[in-house]
Amino acid sequence: MPELPDITIYVEALTARVVGRPIERIRLISPFLVRTAAPPIRSVEGQTVRSVSRLGKRLVFSIDGDDLFLVLHLMIAGRLHWKPAGAKVAGKVDLLALDFPNGTLVLTEASTKKRASLHLIRGAAALAMLDRGGVDVLAASPAEFATALRRENHTLKRALTDPTLFDGIGNAYSDEILHRARLSPLKLTGRLTDNEIARLQTAASQTLREWTDRLRAETGDHFPEKVTAFRPGMAVHGRYGQPCPVCGTPVQRLVYAENEANYCPTCQTNGRLLADRALSRLLRTDWPKTLDELEQRRAAGPPG
Repeated sequence: MPELPDITIYVEALTARVVGRPIERIRLISPFLVRTAAPPIRSVEGQTVRSVSRLGKRLVFSIDGDDLFLVLHLMIAGRLHWKPAGAKVAGKVDLLALDFPNGTLVLTEASTKKRASLHLIRGAAALAMLDRGGVDVLAASPAEFATALRRENHTLKRALTDPTLFDGIGNAYSDEILHRARLSPLKLTGRLTDNEIARLQTAASQTLREWTDRLRAETGDHFPEKVTAFRPGMAVHGRYGQPCPVCGTPVQRLVYAENEANYCPTCQTNGRLLADRALSRLLRTDWPKTLDELEQRRAAGPPG
């Protein structure tokens, strides 16, 4: 799922291309994309885009006239593409095309589960209802960050990716933040010291700013077409089995539901291997506690 750095780059690229220009036509390929009935989606045709902004992981197009907002959530597999004006759209992955005088914005979703959504709403109050309420890590004071973190007693991985607590952080950048902060993804927020909270906030701010700057430099004046959760240069996310760039320990992972947590045992868990609940119930006392024990078992081969 595109997270804060990716959405920020999308906002900047779209601002340069569509602000001050009218939406000449909306081509809705998948009617299931639209989640609101009133105002009708075509009521924005002929209207000028006043601004493009970020609301959590959503993109918000502010439309001139009638106080309208076009709100797009890309979810996991949604991606945007800037094409020549009037570009043809077809196929299973194309969901929407917004035609502007200078180009066409196309939304695709490369997944059988169509989760991307489009809302057309009227008024700032209605827009605020889509705000999940998480604090902006880049703007939060130490007190605001600590309050959000301690609001509920969750694992750090869950807390960082909870949009009601923190704004715009997902599976990928939470891994990178926790690695930089040298904290376990399964450590409970209620057990954090003040020093650890300060370290986490610094890591979060630095990670998000650095990756936003890096993506901005890579994109340049082009439209961001390589939006992915797995990027060269990441420390642990998507790097299972590869050496940690800090200490060289093989990166480990926890898989749960549709997500995973990637971490370095040496840097983050004092050498301990973390077990997800399913494997812990299955293996019980047989679960290896350290990386050395895991390697010994692998070398010995399967039992029997």
